Amino acid sequence: EVQPVEYGGGLVQTGGSLRLFCIASELATSDYAIAWFRQAPGDERRDVACISSRDSSTYYAPSTKGRFTISRDFAKNTVYLQMDNLGPEDTAIYYCAARFKLSPCAYFNGTSYYIRHFGSWGPGTQVTVSS
Repeated sequence: EVQPVEYGGGLVQTGGSLRLFCIASELATSDYAIAWFRQAPGDERRDVACISSRDSSTYYAPSTKGRFTISRDFAKNTVYLQMDNLGPEDTAIYYCAARFKLSPCAYFNGTSYYIRHFGSWGPGTQVTVSS
C-alpha cells in the first residue's frame, strides 16, 4: 500500500507562495493518480488538484485554478503542489492522496465528494496564510 508523506507547509503572507511535496516510493511509476486535498478549520476536507496516472493530465478545483500547479517528477518519486498568490482562505491542512490507476481527477470541483475514491493518505502538512 502506498504511504505518501507531505512536506513543505509553513507560514506565508498574503500574496506569497509555497511549494508542497508529496513523496512515496510508488510514485516512481505512472500507476498512481495523486491528488491534493485540504481541510480548513471547521470545514470538511475538499479536493484541490489532481494529476492523473496514465498521461499526467492535471485538474484543479475552481478556487485554485490559475494559482496552483500540480506536477510530478518520477525520478524523485515526488508530486509537487506549487501554490502562488496565496490568501487567508487557503489556510488549511493539506493532504496528499493516492489512487491506483483510474481516478476521478477530471471531476474535481472543490468538494469532499471524491475523498472516498482515494485510499492512501499522508498525515498532512499545515499551511497558514497571514493577512
